[in-house]
Amino acid sequence: MSVTHTLLGLLEAAPRHGYDLKKVYDEQFGHDRPLAYGQVYSTLARLLRNGLVEVSGVEQGEGPDRKRYTITDAGVTDVAQWLSTPESPQPYLQNTLYTKVVLALLSGRSAVEVLDIQRGEHVAAMRTFTQRKIHGNLADHLICDHALFHLEADLRWLELTAARLDELATAVRS
Repeated sequence: MSVTHTLLGLLEAAPRHGYDLKKVYDEQFGHDRPLAYGQVYSTLARLLRNGLVEVSGVEQGEGPDRKRYTITDAGVTDVAQWLSTPESPQPYLQNTLYTKVVLALLSGRSAVEVLDIQRGEHVAAMRTFTQRKIHGNLADHLICDHALFHLEADLRWLELTAARLDELATAVRS
């Protein structure tokens, strides 16, 4: 995910202070990986330097001054372009798990064991996402559904690969 564009998008919704941006980001997108304050402020500095945001006010308080950031017209254009640009699907044609299965076969180790261990890890992850979905809000439901669908596809691949292990073993040893 592009933190830069996400922060710009949040600023398009409303002007905010850096602290507020981090809070909204973490609530909406940072469940598994909250944003560090340093990353927020370094990103804002870069956006300011590039003319995509501007400081629309400074409030003085007990601590350091709080700058309120507003997105510029150039920032709005940048967010619009980012939102309308599709993400490249990642088919993982030569993934690590396939490599492990082939290496197990080549070395005489049990490829079935490699697949079983991975299957267990996938099922455990699915349980975790299902629990988060049960206790979460709509954003959690959507995020967890996305993860669960990917894990289900991986499980289908694991089953298909297990069914073709003899054929694969013959192919990699030839």
